[in-house]
Order: sequence, then C-alpha cells, then structure tokens
Amino acid sequence: MKRSLEERLDLIQEEISKPTFRANKGLGNEVGYYVFDYPAEEELKVRAHVEFLKRRNQKSMESFELMVFDVYDIMLDFIEQEDLLEACFEMEAEEGMDYLVESVSALLEMSENHNYFSRYIEEHSPENAVVFITGIGKIFPFVRSHKILNNLHQVFDRVPVVLFYPGKYDGLSLMLFSEFKDDNYYRAFELVK
Repeated sequence: MKRSLEERLDLIQEEISKPTFRANKGLGNEVGYYVFDYPAEEELKVRAHVEFLKRRNQKSMESFELMVFDVYDIMLDFIEQEDLLEACFEMEAEEGMDYLVESVSALLEMSENHNYFSRYIEEHSPENAVVFITGIGKIFPFVRSHKILNNLHQVFDRVPVVLFYPGKYDGLSLMLFSEFKDDNYYRAFELVK
C-alpha cells in the first residue's frame, strides 16, 4: 500500500541525503533519475514542501546543494528575454493554441537532445547537487514531461534528478493530472513509494 502524501513528503529529505542516492547510480548502474508523483490537486502542498526543503538545505550542513528548477518559470523567462511574450499572445489569438504550442516547442528546441532546458539545467547545476524539476503541470501543453526527461537524460548524468509530477507514475508510464497519458518513460525510479 502506498503511503500518504504527507508521509511521502516527509521521506524526501531522508532519501536525498543518502550517500547512495547522491552517488547517482541506480540498481543496474543507471543514471539517477527519479519521479515523485502526487495528486494534481495537492500541487500547492507539494510546492510548499519543495520550498521548505530548499530553505532547509541552504541552512544545513549537507554535502550537496539542492537546485530547484521550475520549467514553466524557465520557459517564461526565456520568452521574455527574447522579447517574444507579446508575440505569443498575438500568435495564440491569430493562429490558435496548437500553433503557439508548436512555435514555443521549436523556440525551446524540444526536438533536440540538447534543448534549452537541458542546457539551462546543466549550466546552473553545481557538481555536488541534487536537482528537483518542478512546474510540469504549469507548463502543459507547451512541453511534455517525458520530453524533458528523455532529452535531459541524454546529456546530463552527473547528479541525481527528481521530477515532481502532478499525476501518476507506475514505473513505466506517466499520466499527467491522472488523465493525460504521456509517452512511456522507463528510466526513472520512484523516489518514495
């Protein structure tokens, strides 16, 4: 039986503090990629706990730095840096949401292994880090989580990565908001069951 969300949240710090976790190798010597799934309606509770862990890590004597990357915020910052936010609003109004999603995906180079998110996370992650990826629900439908994980997995393997996922992960497939089936993703472990 799966633990309650509160119990699972309370176990995150213990799990990421283990030297074996930070050695970044799974059972078969795989790169350490993990998913922490949760009911989408508990998003605010999970965000608050991730922020708590980040503050706690800054004040602690842990031998690693906790890096939290909200992919939605990263996407918005990039669009604003490129001065394209107004153009995105106009594009949606004139061409529709599907066209905007395709355009933003192209801008972020999501069809490339070394896309904008991969480069950003790689460039902003120190050597002794644990990476948390958040914002998956907020960024939908612009970017799908399996795309982020697959692309990042190709180029980034020096520290463990935890994807906070508002939906279900059964070890084989991701289901965003417990409604939308994402492509199968086999390379991640459940962080806390």
